[in-house]
Parts: sequence; structure tokens; C-alpha cells
Amino acid sequence: MVKEKYDVIVIGSGPGGEGAAMKAVKSGKKVAMCDYFKNVGGNCTHRGTIPSKALRHATEVLDAKGYTGNIYYPDLLKEAESVINQQMKLRRGFYERNWVDILNGHARFIDEHTIEVTLESGHTEKYEADYFVIATGSRPYHPEDIDFSHPRILDSDTVLDLDKHPRSITIYGAGVIGCEYASIFRGLKTKVNLINSRSRLLTFLDDEIIDALAYHLRENGVLIRHNEEYEKVVPDDEGVTLYLKSNKQIRTEYLFWAQGRTGNSQNMGLEELGIKINYKGSIEVNENHQTAVPHIYAVGDVVGFPSLASASYDQGRFAASHIVTGKSEYHLVEYIPTGIYTLPEISSVGLTERELTEKRIPYEVGRSFFKHLARAQITGHTTGMLKILFHRETLEILGIHCFGYGASEIIHIGQTIMSQKNGGNNLMYFVNTTFNYPTMAEAYRVAALNGLNRVEV
Repeated sequence: MVKEKYDVIVIGSGPGGEGAAMKAVKSGKKVAMCDYFKNVGGNCTHRGTIPSKALRHATEVLDAKGYTGNIYYPDLLKEAESVINQQMKLRRGFYERNWVDILNGHARFIDEHTIEVTLESGHTEKYEADYFVIATGSRPYHPEDIDFSHPRILDSDTVLDLDKHPRSITIYGAGVIGCEYASIFRGLKTKVNLINSRSRLLTFLDDEIIDALAYHLRENGVLIRHNEEYEKVVPDDEGVTLYLKSNKQIRTEYLFWAQGRTGNSQNMGLEELGIKINYKGSIEVNENHQTAVPHIYAVGDVVGFPSLASASYDQGRFAASHIVTGKSEYHLVEYIPTGIYTLPEISSVGLTERELTEKRIPYEVGRSFFKHLARAQITGHTTGMLKILFHRETLEILGIHCFGYGASEIIHIGQTIMSQKNGGNNLMYFVNTTFNYPTMAEAYRVAALNGLNRVEV
């Protein structure tokens, strides 16, 4: 027996689900939100973006103050927990104020318009809807030959449950998560080995930024090993030994697996409906975020790229717009900014020098080093730079890359100018605009003038 019928049921309360639910309910739809988390917010709030960034900020503050005592990881987790609770209460308030019903439990489709929700007690309830939005996110990838039930083997979820301060840790996987946690743990004086299966870190970034990140990680004491693959992982009561195919053995107290993620699409009955799922667990959708079943949509990390909280929220809104109006006039912007919260942090938007060279686009470079900015000198955040790539002839801005304190905030100024049409995207905006002084935003004017000098010589 069906307990209740809705216009829209959203499955997953992370950014994608929240964006879809809020857009649908504000458009007059009767909406329910279903999530197996007891508290709303999804992986972003409870296991991903918020806790890791809160940990990183706490580490950065202690470092800036020159703290020389012992800093214990469990104490920082408590600090992060307070931020998580604030975010959870805020998000729950959104649903309550807008009369969105919250269904706690695991959802599984039993037909195209009905889900069965398994409650924590084991009981089940059935709900119907005209439309569904799947926003179940992703989880860390687990190779079958590694025992993730062992307390010495961690991933980006279980690292948040660690109740001891690790004296040494090996991070296998040097992607965004691996690099961020390498910065966090090294800031806590933990001995860190960062194992990279590729020849360079974060190859989607500009080469100069990659080099700067690698330099500062090593300068802070992180041991980076490139072009390595694991052969086996052997844990015991005292630690973990990582055996590499290169015949190296690395022994530390803990192993943190940070190699890939998998979409949370399992045990939902999707295959029985003809909904396609790829080998990474990602649900295949069209440009309107519809699955093979047109009234069932999917958004966020469960569909794969770009797997960013900000993009997921937008995808959720766009999917709900299509549900409400039958069309979606908006899509993700062409250049989505990246934010990587290492120490120092990194952010970029647009093309890299490598990509411009491959495309044979005539470009020039303008740089501003933070150590020359008055605001950076005042605050003590002098490590870093802003780099503008622009067309040598038209002065159109092609890419912006920033490394240093506040990079993820600064990048949006450049993103805004790059989005301008009819000649508005032009280096001369930064040359002729008066910036507040002293500010970090002044880096744009300095970099623009530096680049213009290269063209006019």
C-alpha cells in the first residue's frame, strides 16, 4: 500500500538534491526528500567538502599563529563537527520552512513511479511520485583486495572517524582529496607519504601551478613518490605495509586510500527500469539531466563529471526547472572554477598554457606575485601568485590560475570578466579599473599590466 503520493521525490539531500527540492517546491510542487542519512546535507556536509575544509582551515590558522605545541587530530575533528552541525541545522530549516517532507531511509524503485523506503527499523514504506530526482552522490572506491574493515586502513569517509592522532600516514592517490589531506596531516606534524600513480600531481592544472604545489608540499615535509602502483596492502595491529610494484615497501601507522570514487547507484532498482549505469557507478543522463526513463532525473556526483558541490546544486535546479516547465534554459557554465584546498590553496578557471599551446592559440602571460602586494605583506600571506593567460592579439582572457591564500575567492573576479560577451572579456578591464588598495584583488591589475608590457615591447 502506498503511504503518500508526491509531485516530485528527490533522493539524496546533498547540494544536487537540495537545489532540485528547493526549485521544485518554490514552483508549487508537492515535494519529498529521501535520504538514508539521519540528518540532511548528504556527503558534502557530513563526509566530504565541509569537514575536510573545516579541518584544513583549523590547520591553517594554527600554522599562521606559529603554534609549536602538539595538535591532536581528534580535537580538530570536534571543531569540524560544530561546523557540520551548523550546516545541518541550516539545511534542515530550508526543508521545514518550505514544507518539504523528509523521508529517512534507503530508497529503491519497485516500478517507474514508486519507491520503497527501508527505514532504520527494517520496516518499509512505499511512496509514489510523478517525477524523481536522484542525487545520491558518490563514495570512495574500494579495490576488492584491500580490507577496508581494518582500523588501520582509511578512506575519505572513515578518516573522519579516526580517534587517534596518526604519527605517520601513507596516502595512496595524489588527486584533489589526496593532496588536500596531505596538507592537513603534514600541518599536524604527521609524517606523510603521498603516492602518485602518475608522473605529476593534478595534471588538469596549469604546469606552473603543479610545480608550485609540488614544491610547497615537499618544502613542508611531504614525501611524494610518482609513477608508483600498489601490489598489495598488508595491515596488522601496529600499522600498514604498502608493497609497490617497483619493489618498494612503505610502512606507516595508517594507510589512507584516496584513489577514485564510485557513484552511489547500487541497490536502487535502476537497472530493472532500463536506466544505464557505467563501470564507475555513474548514471547516464542527457543534456536535461534525464535518465533513460524521462521522468527520472539524476544530478550531482552520481552522474560523474564535474563532481563539484557548486555544480551539483546548479544541476539540481536545472533538472527541477525542466520538470516544472518542460524545458531548461540554463546549463552549467563553460568554464567552472576549480577550488583545491591544499596549503596554500589553488583555484583556476579557463585554459592552461599546455592546452593553449596544443590548440596553437597565440597567448601571452601576465603574473602577479603575492609577495609584492601590500595586503599580502600586511597579512603575512606572501606565498603565491596570480597568473592571467590572454590572447596576444585580441587581449581576450583565456585562463586564470591562482596559487596562494584566498585563491578560491579571488578567482571569481576573473571568472566574471571571462563570462562577458561582445568584447567585455578583455585584459584592459583590469588595466583600467581602480581597485581598492590594499587588497588581494589588486593582483589582477598588477598581472594585467605585467602581461600588457609583454605585448607592447
